[in-house]
Amino acid sequence: MHALFEEAGKFMAGRILSEAESSAQVELDSGKRVKVKAANLLLKFDKPAPSELMAQAQAIAQSIELPLAWEFAPEDDFGFADLARDYFSDNATLAQQAGALFALHEAPHYFRRAGKGRFKKAPAEILQQALAAIEKKKLIVQQISDWAEALGRGECPQPIREHLYKILFRPDKNAPEYKAVVEASRATHLAPLDLLQKAGAIDSSYQFHWKRFLFDNFPKGTGFPQLTAPQPPADLPLAPVQAYSIDDSQTTEIDDALSVQGLGTGTVVLGIHIAAPGLAIQPGSAIDQLGRSRLSTVYMPGYKITMLPDEVVQIYTLDEGRANPAVSLYVTVNEATLEITGTETRLERVPVVANLRHDQLDHIVTEAWLTDPAMQIENTPQRLLDVRDQLSFLHRLAKSLKAQREVVRGKPENFNRPDYNFRLIGNDKAEPNGSETVQITTRQRGAPLDLIVAEAAIVANSTWGSWMAELGVPGIYRSQASMAPGVKVRMGTKALPHAGIGVKSYSWATSPLRRYVDLVNQWQIIACVRNGKTAALAAPFKPKDAELFSIISSFDAAYSAYNGYQAGMERFWTLKYVEQNGITELNATVFKEGPGGSFLVRADELPLVFPVLGAQNLPRGARLKVKLGEVDEITLDIHGTVVERLDDPADASDDGPVEDAEDDEAVAGPIAIAVDVNEAEASAPPSADNPTS
Repeated sequence: MHALFEEAGKFMAGRILSEAESSAQVELDSGKRVKVKAANLLLKFDKPAPSELMAQAQAIAQSIELPLAWEFAPEDDFGFADLARDYFSDNATLAQQAGALFALHEAPHYFRRAGKGRFKKAPAEILQQALAAIEKKKLIVQQISDWAEALGRGECPQPIREHLYKILFRPDKNAPEYKAVVEASRATHLAPLDLLQKAGAIDSSYQFHWKRFLFDNFPKGTGFPQLTAPQPPADLPLAPVQAYSIDDSQTTEIDDALSVQGLGTGTVVLGIHIAAPGLAIQPGSAIDQLGRSRLSTVYMPGYKITMLPDEVVQIYTLDEGRANPAVSLYVTVNEATLEITGTETRLERVPVVANLRHDQLDHIVTEAWLTDPAMQIENTPQRLLDVRDQLSFLHRLAKSLKAQREVVRGKPENFNRPDYNFRLIGNDKAEPNGSETVQITTRQRGAPLDLIVAEAAIVANSTWGSWMAELGVPGIYRSQASMAPGVKVRMGTKALPHAGIGVKSYSWATSPLRRYVDLVNQWQIIACVRNGKTAALAAPFKPKDAELFSIISSFDAAYSAYNGYQAGMERFWTLKYVEQNGITELNATVFKEGPGGSFLVRADELPLVFPVLGAQNLPRGARLKVKLGEVDEITLDIHGTVVERLDDPADASDDGPVEDAEDDEAVAGPIAIAVDVNEAEASAPPSADNPTS
């Protein structure tokens, strides 16, 4: 005796070995034995064999016209054998009964289950909705197939082009556009990114990187809504100084300026003047919400996305010829010993007499020029000559401050590699399109003007950080517990030491037009100036304020993404430079081992790190001539092959220059996309043991 039964929503057939009142022991064709509840036994039969019955029933189920069966079906619930007799004949065969069971089970839009082997037909209006949905699904399946075929032919359907970045990086895996890419990728055996490139979905490698960044970080675009820029207080006193800023020529958000008073008197007062949008922008205001949504200005070669609207920036930027609002830190210095003897913070308007641009002046303002008053350089601007004595003092002070920090640090700061400046020819502050000619120039780190500005910022950030802590006013700090490998810089609300800089505490407060955490700290510092010892009660953010932690978390994520994009675009334009100048070989220096027997090298004259093959046992610091491979502008990838060693291997050791962890930029490689072509396509087909799976 055989039985057809249902188990866990699946139909099976086999030979009955034994049977009790409530269950039966059944052996399947595979030899597997299962215990079946009596209520689940739907048919018992002697002939044909179970596998034969299942095959016949499947064929009959496919032949049943469901609309006709639905018409035949009674209004009340019914058994599958009843429908078989109504549909076929009063003498419906065993195979016809089983076929009716399979057909009913596989058509839930026509028939609802009402128990084991029992069904009830769906109401007419529900059936029509279900049929419409099925037809729609068929059309979608056909659309997916058509799109996949087009991609395979090297054509990109417009809907896929429009949803490219969503498909690749944040897909709805049920969307037809996504499914078409997966289907085409499987059919052509091409990786999704390669497939889309060949199909023309990516018109421009530059636009690919740009639009991907916007998709992740600025999905609503980079424009600002129309807002009224807040005006600064009218009653700020005018500072009795002549200040000047030091930035590069591309800087429009001028956050900081310096002034010097008292040269030659024995006591010098250094003024560090920071633009003060915090005097007018109120926490929670519309402008504040804009800044908090962006959190930082985004920089990239040839372009930037500002944190604040230009109308706001233009009111508070420290442009020459104006007296703009500032939070000023006055640092009293012993002119002979360079010891700092006192500090004071004021809210005021600061006259700025010059915006000095270091890219135009670095060739003049050298250490020799600063230390030798008799040294003359042709075409030195008068505005630079006017502050030469001040810059000489500031450079002497900066070197002293740096030396003191390096004692705390435990080792000198590493300025052995240059900074690289990018200029796009054919781009005049407009959004680049990737076709521009790129120029790359170098600038030695720690140049005198750089050192002056950097040390002044460290004095301001560390002084204000300590002052807020003394008054019990919370702020946002950067700290580093030690210089040990793997100990990273972290942001928090406690005034902890920063081992990497060599100071007791370090807030970020000198770039409030460009970084949101600096604006937050400026609000807190303003409260300290106005309220002194009671500042903790008046400051916008109170101790243990959860909102501060939220700001830190959001800022960390955004700042990391922005810096990553900046680094990526600098690499893009470096690879463009290689292509545009026909560079096929580079001199480079090994700095660590890479994967797969490769070595990571840093180009000597370009900001480029890449893997090389073709050599073994290369020590750190080994110098090589490298032949370059092809550039991939999408993955920002390039490889090299060693041509020859440029140094003497006999003199080599593994004691080459050790890079700071923060300088070990990652090498570009395959882009991580969210398209998974290996996901299961469909469930398994029916079998004799499992015909309706």
